[in-house]
Amino acid sequence: MKENIYKEYIEILREELVPAMGCTEPIALAYGAAKAREVLGAMPERITAKCSGNIIKNVRCVTIPNSGGMVGIAAGVVLGAVGGDSSKMMEVLEGVNSSHIQKTRELLAKNVCSVELLDTPVVLHIILEMEAEGNQVVLEIKHDHTNITKIQKNDQVIYENKEKGQESHQADRSLLNLEDIKEFADTVKLEDVQDIIEKQISCNMAIAREGMTGKYGLGIGRVIMESYPPSILTKMRSLTAAASEARMGGCDLPVIINSGSGNQGIASSVPLAVYARELELPDYILYRALVFSNLLTVYQKTYIGKLSAFCGAVSASCASGAAITYMVGGSMDRIKKTIENTLANIPGIICDGAKISCAAKIASSLDASFLAHHLAMNDQAYAPFTGIIQEEVSETIMSVGAIGKEGMKETDKEILKIMISSEK
Repeated sequence: MKENIYKEYIEILREELVPAMGCTEPIALAYGAAKAREVLGAMPERITAKCSGNIIKNVRCVTIPNSGGMVGIAAGVVLGAVGGDSSKMMEVLEGVNSSHIQKTRELLAKNVCSVELLDTPVVLHIILEMEAEGNQVVLEIKHDHTNITKIQKNDQVIYENKEKGQESHQADRSLLNLEDIKEFADTVKLEDVQDIIEKQISCNMAIAREGMTGKYGLGIGRVIMESYPPSILTKMRSLTAAASEARMGGCDLPVIINSGSGNQGIASSVPLAVYARELELPDYILYRALVFSNLLTVYQKTYIGKLSAFCGAVSASCASGAAITYMVGGSMDRIKKTIENTLANIPGIICDGAKISCAAKIASSLDASFLAHHLAMNDQAYAPFTGIIQEEVSETIMSVGAIGKEGMKETDKEILKIMISSEK
């Protein structure tokens, strides 16, 4: 393939497949707070966390890793300020210890952190205002979880993103398309991606096994394994759901994320690792399938955006199903059929925030994508213009993106309204 596309695809994988501890939205808050405290140079006496609706939605119900079980925006911000290391990026809370947790609880008891809904068109938007000893720091994050766009100390702007707050990625995602993704997966030199892919397998399977202990949430992985007939699909669904549940339940093991989401990183990788191991496929087939799955997830999410009312488990599970078709030697036509069959089935799953029930949505989405795979392998697919299915798979993907990004804006507002009103 063209050298420039090859290099861009490598860079996309390196930018997207990065480690993160816990749900990425509270980690973004902790990262911002850790950086703001470093600039402030003192323990904060007052913090105001202004968050977009999607940040509030995705932080409200998840347990923060290394927190001793704490939940919520204020806890994530204060813990980041007290014990976070911003140089660790999305693993900012890796070094938190018991004294940090105790100090965080003390500060939370004093209500040092207030939370406000930020009126903004940017779905991923955080402004942290931190005060101590007569000094103030204001730090802003926009579009990406670690994309600091502005830092101001007192009246002096000490950092401002020259890209004016746009997504900080360097690689050109407009080059993504299904044909080139497949060609890249077919031909990429494995030494160019092996370190990224092996890290994803290692991390995401480790948290899957941890989730299967049943210590988190409802123990969904074990319930699936014990309640359904033994099969590859049962094992895929149970381990993938278990990984998500552990992550949402506060497990401190890192996950290799995709498109800013640990659940998407899990759903686009764990099913393939399980499938390949069950069939005893050679590593190179798994690695190429993971390259395909990860890039297809990014391709879909490019149209939807990082956060929306559209559940990202659908996009990632769709990619997994298509990658299984790819893994067993399915033609491009059958790969397209897998994608269309999935998106004809489950494009209506909403995102009502990050929480342990995300694991159930992943299990349902994988069931749909595996069905889509089997239909495709029997050369069956829903006809163009059946519902939202378009004549070309690229048009279907763009249509789903339009629904998720634009069409569901009002849905997102209603979800947030319901979630906030339930706290009163």
